[in-house]
Amino acid sequence: APHIAEAKKEVPINHDTKEKTGIISGIYARNPVNGEKLPIFVADYVSMDYGSGAIMAVPAHDERDFEFSQKYDLPITKVVQAIKDNAEGCFTGEGISINSGDVSETPFAITSLSTPEAKEKITKTLEEHGQGKTTVNYKLRDWIFSRQRYWGEPFPIAIGPDGDTISVDPPVILPEMENFRPETSDDPNSPVRPPLSRADKSWKEIETDGKKYKRELNVMPQWAGSCWYFLRFIDPKNDQAFCDDQKERFFMPVDLYVGGAEHAVLHLLYSRFWHKVLYDLGHVSAPEPFKKLFNQGMITADAFANSQGVYIDIREVELHDGEPYHTKTGEKLTRFSGKMGKRYKNGLPPEEVGKEYGVDTLRLYEMYMGPLETSAPWSMEGIRGMQRFLQRVWRNFVTEDRTPNLVDGLTPELEKLQHKTILKVTDDLENLRFNTAIAALIEFNNELVQMESVPKEVGRVFLLLLAPFAPHIAEEIWEICQFSEHELSDERFPTGDPEKAKDDEITIAVQIQGKMRGTIQVPASATDEEMKMAAKSDPKIAKRLEGNEIRRVIIVPQRLINFII
Repeated sequence: APHIAEAKKEVPINHDTKEKTGIISGIYARNPVNGEKLPIFVADYVSMDYGSGAIMAVPAHDERDFEFSQKYDLPITKVVQAIKDNAEGCFTGEGISINSGDVSETPFAITSLSTPEAKEKITKTLEEHGQGKTTVNYKLRDWIFSRQRYWGEPFPIAIGPDGDTISVDPPVILPEMENFRPETSDDPNSPVRPPLSRADKSWKEIETDGKKYKRELNVMPQWAGSCWYFLRFIDPKNDQAFCDDQKERFFMPVDLYVGGAEHAVLHLLYSRFWHKVLYDLGHVSAPEPFKKLFNQGMITADAFANSQGVYIDIREVELHDGEPYHTKTGEKLTRFSGKMGKRYKNGLPPEEVGKEYGVDTLRLYEMYMGPLETSAPWSMEGIRGMQRFLQRVWRNFVTEDRTPNLVDGLTPELEKLQHKTILKVTDDLENLRFNTAIAALIEFNNELVQMESVPKEVGRVFLLLLAPFAPHIAEEIWEICQFSEHELSDERFPTGDPEKAKDDEITIAVQIQGKMRGTIQVPASATDEEMKMAAKSDPKIAKRLEGNEIRRVIIVPQRLINFII
């Protein structure tokens, strides 16, 4: 009893980190699979609100069970063998079942089965023998949804003198208060007094049908507003409902959610839960709020600290022969690599970068740093590289006296590159590959640099492709060149023609026994037989095939040919 009373004081979220304690109850259970007696312990690390509140411990393969069993010197039987290595201690991954019965002795035997196969067989066999059934066990813990503070959404609930509750029609507006600071006390037994308990009586008490009620004085933890903001965005001025039904059916679910991986255990969990409640109540048309989730990477940067460990603002750092020094004191600094942030004083305010290099340059650079899902280091040279690219674009289109540098006509080669670029940028945009889309635009612009003037049709298409990445300079050039009476932002995005983007000749990789031995150029319309003959006619390939019998030829159309000898 003393152990149980002490354990009840613990906060469940601490169970993973605190020392595991427990007592043996003197009661035994029987293993339904092999009939063995199992001692029952009362332990403080099993969450009462998870499942039934009772578990069968597997100490060799659960870290908390392992710690508990080590402390109380309980037997630890290994029943899962790691596939790649002989893991010591507690192995929590998937592997092959061992020490789990012989199939000739018991129908419950799972020895030699993989972890997924073992789970499937044991649950199926338990069901067949009436020893159990398969259920879904959710890992969601109870959510404390009230706060003793002022800032938060008021509960639309009032409580009567006999304890009955009624709902209050929203909106419930927080009262104006001069002092809304929370009160604290060193006495753990003192009653909690939320800030709203000091609100005016006219707000705290209401009367309905001749009966007096007191408002709930706790508030919601602001999740009540942030869990469904995407629905309110659809219809923000509706004062009759949170969202019009027709608008919700048209816009929802959200096509793309971009956010850090840390959102998975906080906002995304709560917003999905909230949305599913609304779906079950019939207020929304889709069971899930988001179609696709994308976790972006971070911008990293070097940080610099002095001998006392104090971080130095990067604007006060100079490099001499690659070594960092403090400009104010001349002290040599220590370099650290990590994420960019205020704490490390290694961040540059975007407005400062924009003021010096232009916001289009900043936008382009951040999208060109690398794949969106990966982290990448900040580089001022990269910023200057994007600035040079935009300067070349400007010089291609605009003369020194700010007149259009355009010409009529379009060569077949440039038309082909134009359609290739349209298709490439369109596909990359749809798949969030911004860096490769910009690379295609740089390649396109490099072709234009070699021309005295830009063909009008090509220039028009180029600016439409550039606009999503660098909208300001694209719009300004568009206006100078007078491509349309409309603003660029009102124009439709260009559509590429796959037929016009086709090459007359294509490059085919040639392999022998799966190893790369060269490449050949063949007409884009070449058949498999023509590809094979062209490869065999190539002097380098012919020399390697000489004297060998070709047993098989593997051809990947338009890409590769592999001779098996």
